[in-house]
Amino acid sequence: MTKMRGPVVLLAALILVAVCTPCAFAEETEENLALEAQNPLADLMSFPFQNNTSFNIGPYNRTANVLNIQPVIPFGGGRWITRTILPVVWQPDILSEDGMSTGLGDMTFTAFYTPDSEGVTWGVGPVLMFPTGGEERGTQKWGLGPSAVVVAMSDPWVLGALVNNVWSIAGDDDAADVNMMTFQYFINYNFPSFYLSSAPIITANWEAPEEQQWVVPVGIGIGKVMSLGKLPVNLSAQYFYNVVTPDYGPEYTVRVQLQFLLPKSVFGG
Repeated sequence: MTKMRGPVVLLAALILVAVCTPCAFAEETEENLALEAQNPLADLMSFPFQNNTSFNIGPYNRTANVLNIQPVIPFGGGRWITRTILPVVWQPDILSEDGMSTGLGDMTFTAFYTPDSEGVTWGVGPVLMFPTGGEERGTQKWGLGPSAVVVAMSDPWVLGALVNNVWSIAGDDDAADVNMMTFQYFINYNFPSFYLSSAPIITANWEAPEEQQWVVPVGIGIGKVMSLGKLPVNLSAQYFYNVVTPDYGPEYTVRVQLQFLLPKSVFGG
């Protein structure tokens, strides 16, 4: 019960904020921004700071933390949506009671092309991986692969999925090859002043032994669009329990995200 106290308190605090905090935007604007923030293909510039804390890793129940700085910038009138993920990593030595490596992990960059569509929107494009994590926190490999995303929106629902697979194409010859899939589905239900969300990230490391390949989390969270002065922000938190994980993988993860939104109205557009 003690292990669960931190995530429960965090989620309870966010629930109070979501229900009690007034937003500086008109109700319709707040709802529209929430829908756009949940749509990875929206023609909306945003700067999310997503913090993932994973608990009970390895035989000494270590804790790891990854802060993803992931700006989303559209180009060409929203035809191209680019997403960069730069992870700042606190990685423990899972085979001992102490020891921690801190710094950058491997950066990824994705560019989605989104054609005209009705009802369901979709995008495809490349994903690139850069070996910015070095020997301690990265793969030491350059990676490349395809990525695709699909989104269906029917107020109050926002549903979709994103998938990519990265293969190593260059890098340190002595480092292990990379062949990894990432799959994220997202289910959002919007209330007038807040939303419920489930967006777990499922990963498969195809280079690992068969019984050690998958991390499959399940969970739910809550979010709300509010304002810092005149700047709209999307604040959310989610809790995930890993129903499948490698032997030394984490038991559960808490994700907290602060996403700065830059709609065209901010620039007077």
